[in-house]
Amino acid sequence: MKLKLLIPLVAVTALLGLLLLGLGLNSRDLPSPLVGQPAPAFTLESLEDPEVLLTEQDFIGEVALVNVWATWCSTCRQEKPLLMELARGGIPIHAFNYRDERDAALRYLEMTDSPYRTIAYDPAGDAGIDWGVYATPETYVLDAEGVIRYKRIGPLSRQLLLDEVLPLIEKLRAEQRRAAEPAGRTT
Repeated sequence: MKLKLLIPLVAVTALLGLLLLGLGLNSRDLPSPLVGQPAPAFTLESLEDPEVLLTEQDFIGEVALVNVWATWCSTCRQEKPLLMELARGGIPIHAFNYRDERDAALRYLEMTDSPYRTIAYDPAGDAGIDWGVYATPETYVLDAEGVIRYKRIGPLSRQLLLDEVLPLIEKLRAEQRRAAEPAGRTT
């Protein structure tokens, strides 16, 4: 009789322990299984022109950021000035407009400058699911071959850019330059 009561008590206690542990984790620190993997394939309409289809190939070819944003996301609006600085500094930024209304997104971009070279419209969040989007905003760093080298859940900050993102971009650009050098040439 005591064993029948003890087993459910142990099971409930273990479950509560796991839940408490999970609540203590910072979701921004969750590792992404996609880091080190090629960017997931997608085919989506361009936000600006539904007649134009975009794929992951439109995000590949140079070291770039991919930003996931929506008009309903207040932290997306807060990080936008930093994205504008990066774009003015020559860093290509592609984007997913995620689970948003096309008209609202277009109005938002008409009222403000856009840091994005390419914006894929993902109203149902299908590509976001494949990319492992957890919350908006999210930012990825892609190398020139389209491999995800970094993922950030949540807004970018100036300190995060200085400490993590910009050094990684410079490293990846240096790797890209070395790979483009003719064989046998030394610097």
